[in-house]
Amino acid sequence: MHSAFVLMNAELGKENKLVSELRQIPNVKEVYPVYGVYDVVMEIEADSMETLRETITNQVRKIDGIKSTLTMIIVKDQ
Repeated sequence: MHSAFVLMNAELGKENKLVSELRQIPNVKEVYPVYGVYDVVMEIEADSMETLRETITNQVRKIDGIKSTLTMIIVKDQ
């Protein structure tokens, strides 16, 4: 399995809507609204790096209300 954390900045007032929409996307494991530099933190998991990339690029980043994202691929112990 391949996993990543995605940190997001949301447009003002769209944080709750964003969290709700992210929770509906397949492969999304956890979504949390947070305070600080970012507004939302998400953990995503997929069978392949290609699926992970496609989900983030084609589903997550196209949601209305996301201003920016920062993706961190999780390194698994070998």
